[in-house]
Amino acid sequence: MLTFAAAVFFLIITPGPGVLSTAGLGAAYGFRPGLRYVTGLFIGTNLVALAVISGVAAIVLSVPVIRTVLMVASIGYLIYLAARIAFAGSRIAFIEAKAPPAILAGIALQAINPKAYAVNTTLFAGFPFADSLAVETIAKLLIVNAIWIPIHLGWLYAGASLHRLNLSEAAQRRINILMAISMLLVVALALYSGLKTNGT
Repeated sequence: MLTFAAAVFFLIITPGPGVLSTAGLGAAYGFRPGLRYVTGLFIGTNLVALAVISGVAAIVLSVPVIRTVLMVASIGYLIYLAARIAFAGSRIAFIEAKAPPAILAGIALQAINPKAYAVNTTLFAGFPFADSLAVETIAKLLIVNAIWIPIHLGWLYAGASLHRLNLSEAAQRRINILMAISMLLVVALALYSGLKTNGT
């Protein structure tokens, strides 16, 4: 069980679309608006876990076309979120975000987030530690959520701490752009990984 908990911690805390967008939204909009987004991520990650546990995810993702569609949708959505973060507070009319992404945005990201499926598949398909599958599954869900919540709140707090510094508009804009670039790097890595996997 301790091995499983350690795996959960390291798989979740490593930068991915969820934690990077959480920190970025915290930096761009503050803690309270970011909290609504994290609530959506929480709901979404549990829906993905249930899809993995039930086997629905394996059936759906076994179709190459669906995997490709999810990858393209994920990359497009991450680029959209990166733009929202980069231009938070901007007066450029076509990109101005009057309201930050909220609960539905978090659910949507997890639904198409390849890392969410990979992490949940790794955690729920491996690391057996109980004789009863039902007991093990419930225990794993509780452990995952007990670790997931503080990690994401920590990333949100870290981002929101930058937001609370009352930096100049130019400095805040640079931070927002840096957060957005970090997300785009994740997008590039995901795209490279997806293309490499499809090529082998």
